[in-house]
Amino acid sequence: MKHSTSGRTPVRVALLGFGFAGRTFHAPLIQAVGGMEVRVVASSQPEAVRALLPGAAVVASAVEAATHPDVDLVVIATPNASHAPLAEAALRAGRHVVVDKPFTVTLAEARALRALAQEQGRVLSVFHNRRWDSDFLALQRVISEGLLGHVTHLESRFDRFRPEVRQRWREQALPGAGIWQDLGPHLVDQALQLFGLPDKVTAMLARHRDGAQVDDWCQVTLVYPRRHVVLQASMLVSGGMPRFAAHGTKGSWLKYGMDSQEEQLRAGKRPGAAGWGEDPSPGMLLTGGSGNGTPTVAPPGDYRRYYSALRDALEGGEANPVTPSQALAVVSVMEAAVRAAESGCAQTPDLTADERTGFTADFVR
Repeated sequence: MKHSTSGRTPVRVALLGFGFAGRTFHAPLIQAVGGMEVRVVASSQPEAVRALLPGAAVVASAVEAATHPDVDLVVIATPNASHAPLAEAALRAGRHVVVDKPFTVTLAEARALRALAQEQGRVLSVFHNRRWDSDFLALQRVISEGLLGHVTHLESRFDRFRPEVRQRWREQALPGAGIWQDLGPHLVDQALQLFGLPDKVTAMLARHRDGAQVDDWCQVTLVYPRRHVVLQASMLVSGGMPRFAAHGTKGSWLKYGMDSQEEQLRAGKRPGAAGWGEDPSPGMLLTGGSGNGTPTVAPPGDYRRYYSALRDALEGGEANPVTPSQALAVVSVMEAAVRAAESGCAQTPDLTADERTGFTADFVR
């Protein structure tokens, strides 16, 4: 794990939101990365903040935290519909910004923030942490080493078993709610990191649970030449389905079970502790059509790599780990899927030639 040796003052961070994302992911990851310090937290739960971050000032207003004079970087972990206005406030105040996924609810908002960050000369990044999942790193390795030949079909899914609709904003009829906005950004970003932008998108979004107000099931297909990537998520799957199923001209690779880091963070395990990010169920490589499988080695996952790379980017030493062009491309696919589900027809991601060039440049760097 690389740490800053510049001797500079630590990057001063304002964390907006201390719900599940802020408390479980961002706060402990920032604490575990050298050269960063949470100075301000916007939350209505001051005691909970002080229990984990005793040195941080707690304010009730997210806008106050986003524009606080004692911070360099603003991390936005608030409800999805608030991402764009809070990021705009922080950028206009001259702060660098991290936005939890999804980047924005609409493509128009993503475009506006990308342009504003360029105008202000600030780093704008999106927390697509699942790039550093153990299973995804293993899949990248299997594909890059050519073990599957040409990958023709990938199924990637995030499932939960939550049959009861809960009283929380993610499951209410609000902008940015629903399983596609919640889990879709992870699935789309990983697919784009593997294969780039698709030619077309087809999709179905549905409500399967009694009392569901927003989509709780989705199946979205990214269409490429000689390749289909099927992205799925559901609130009514109780185990048994593979997290990844990749098929190619030389064989297949199957992976069951989720990356361990979210479970470890929920349990209060400190990032970097013994066993951090290790995968208890490595994938299985099936080759030659015989059905015989060979276990593959999965590298440990490590979400700290996002924040260490971001810290180095702020110091001028590394590239932004998730650029606005990459995040904007994800939003374009998210919107194309919604249009496809509503129309019943395949849709093309609505990106300009310049936006496609920007994504490609960042994708191949």
